Amino acid sequence: MEVTRLFVHPVKSLGGIGVNEFAIDRFGPVWDRRWLVVDRQGQFITQRQQARMALVRTALENGRVTLNVPQREPLIFSATDFADGNPLKVQVWRDQCDAITGPAHFDQWLSDFLGVDCRLVFMPESSCRPVNTDYAKAGETVGFADGFPLLLAAEESLRDLNSRMSIAIGMERFRPNLVVAGSSAFAEDGWKRIRVGTMEFHVAKPCSRCAIPTIDPATAQKQPEVFKTLKAFRQRDGEVYFGQNLLPVGAGSVRVGDRVVILE
Repeated sequence: MEVTRLFVHPVKSLGGIGVNEFAIDRFGPVWDRRWLVVDRQGQFITQRQQARMALVRTALENGRVTLNVPQREPLIFSATDFADGNPLKVQVWRDQCDAITGPAHFDQWLSDFLGVDCRLVFMPESSCRPVNTDYAKAGETVGFADGFPLLLAAEESLRDLNSRMSIAIGMERFRPNLVVAGSSAFAEDGWKRIRVGTMEFHVAKPCSRCAIPTIDPATAQKQPEVFKTLKAFRQRDGEVYFGQNLLPVGAGSVRVGDRVVILE
């Protein structure tokens, strides 16, 4: 097996970026989900509430993030643009997280496009959001991802799903970081530990899915067939699963083409 694709999503629920390699720190892939869109009460906003977020294209170069939408000037920023911001407690699921606000024109850019009053915030190095202790191995932390530093998905599993539908969807809808190929469909359900290149990962738990994979990133329109099909053969205990959440063992890096070995 090998890594076929890698993705980084700097702003949670906005467009992802395909990359050839990424470093991994205590938050996950460097710059992955370090920024977050929140409402004025600090509650996180995702495509679940605002499907138009899928239309925001993202680029990342040397720590600078560029957001692009049709017929607007791009929004460009980096962590340093938030250095003088105000601390803000934000809510991601059940977690209260320490964040920093950015300049008001960042908020206005997103608010105008999404049609909702919102803010763009950053998770600084000083913030410490623990991974659920039911799964954490060594006090791991995570950025603004739903709950784990990395998400893995398999090409064969997507191919199996597409074979059951009248449409074919891309892997980007599932917002993984690591995409692998060379196993049978959904073989990843049985993995406990893997090595990718020189890095080791614990496979923490399957990833339960919501409606986001039904959203076409080209149009922001929902295609209910996706979730209906997944539910028909991937539901267990009231949840629908696709992909596996990973916990990295230490820091390091991975790249496209890295060999994937099942350790347990």
